[in-house]
Amino acid sequence: MPIWIDKFAPIAILLVVVGIVLGRLPKVDGIDHSPAFRRRRVFNWLPLGLTYAFLYMGRYNIKVSQHAFGDMDFNGSPMMTNGDFAMIFFWGTAIYGASFLLNGPLTDRLGGKFAILVGAGGSAVMNLLLGVVTYGIVHDTPILGFDRDTLASNLTVIFSVLYAVNMYFQSFGAVAIVKCNAPWFHVRERGVFGAIFGILISVGIYFAFDVGYMIIENMSLEKVFFVPTVMLSLFWVIDVFVVKNTPADAGLEDFDTADASSGDEGPQLGAIAVFKMMLGNPVIVTIASIEFCSGFLRQAIMQWFRSYAKQTNDILGMKASFVYENWGMLLCCAGIMGGVAAGIISDRVFQSRRGPVAAILYGGMLIGSIVMTFAYQTSFLPWLVLLMSLCIIGVHGMLSGTASMDFGGKKNVGVAVGIIDGFVYAGTAVMSITYGIILPDDTMKDVAGNPDNWIGWPVAMIPVSLVGLYLATRIWDAKPQGKVDKGEPALPPAKQA
Repeated sequence: MPIWIDKFAPIAILLVVVGIVLGRLPKVDGIDHSPAFRRRRVFNWLPLGLTYAFLYMGRYNIKVSQHAFGDMDFNGSPMMTNGDFAMIFFWGTAIYGASFLLNGPLTDRLGGKFAILVGAGGSAVMNLLLGVVTYGIVHDTPILGFDRDTLASNLTVIFSVLYAVNMYFQSFGAVAIVKCNAPWFHVRERGVFGAIFGILISVGIYFAFDVGYMIIENMSLEKVFFVPTVMLSLFWVIDVFVVKNTPADAGLEDFDTADASSGDEGPQLGAIAVFKMMLGNPVIVTIASIEFCSGFLRQAIMQWFRSYAKQTNDILGMKASFVYENWGMLLCCAGIMGGVAAGIISDRVFQSRRGPVAAILYGGMLIGSIVMTFAYQTSFLPWLVLLMSLCIIGVHGMLSGTASMDFGGKKNVGVAVGIIDGFVYAGTAVMSITYGIILPDDTMKDVAGNPDNWIGWPVAMIPVSLVGLYLATRIWDAKPQGKVDKGEPALPPAKQA
């Protein structure tokens, strides 16, 4: 059996179980979509969601490449050090975070389908260019007249520029998927969509890490960029013909989603007016601030666990752990379980309020980060960071994927999710700078190989987790209200046109 099938089997089994669970959930009272509507809705979000998963593969493959470049010697040092990676990742995430100023309004004006096509197409091109540069280094082949030594000595600068442009196009992904799906899900169904969003993120993480490492081990380094190029190009074509912005575009009947746009039949406001409205909404600002913390914490775990385990392996031996060897698969499983649990609990226990679930999961993050400061040199660490990933991916799916729809409303959700996701990656940029400063220099192997020098890694998560928990309690009772009815709006069924 091919190794990728063997590794993907647990995820496939988990997805089947999740599908059965979601399919067996009782219907939400008052919402009676026709079978034709439900089928077409799946047919809409599935290719869109898989495109988003491959965007993740074309985003985090940069981390996979760092490990391979780090094993290459260049003038007596690793070709890509911890500091080099932190700088490349900083510029990418900073550009991603700032891009919502343009991409949110563009998506609200031109639609989610437009956004996913621009995002997937642009990222495919940038991954192609990253692969071409990598090919020149790995195979000692001149690229545009630049020889291997020139490319290698300027690798950080070249990758910073290309990755930053890639992340500009990547920033369309979350805006697109939320904008496209907002008209298809009632506010009381969106906890389930949050679960779907978490699943898509998690599958993308598996593609990026485990599949990425398999590509490097069984093919060559440049293909870790070329494979996402091919997959994004394929799904770009599929999305052109399959994805529709609204049920009406697919020949079905639109319906009142009961979010913040409910009852708003006026013209689309200008970008500046929408930004002022969103930034004047205390719930949106609080959610964005929580997600700033999520961006810091999620990437602090995802980007640095394997680096820590690899560089301290002579003392701790964590490279032999099951978690290290199956990092992408287990992150995927943790994310799926976190997203599904958060979504179901939000809709079924807390009446579609997102704050309580976020607060509970942040409580888990705070406890986990405190325990981690005492356990980061023990064999318990790999399983602890998985539990923490379950919590933080659950929060991210719930707030970026669901609350942004609720409080932005389907009309202005592009700007809302842009603001929220922009804060996520602002938090990630701060994480990159922070860890670039406090983590040990891996050009000095004795320093980086001493686990005592990594204490800043877990300690930095504690205050961020505490702030996130406090902010989540501030939106405990928050629910969206439409312009016409400030109570529970009527829920007309969505029928086939």
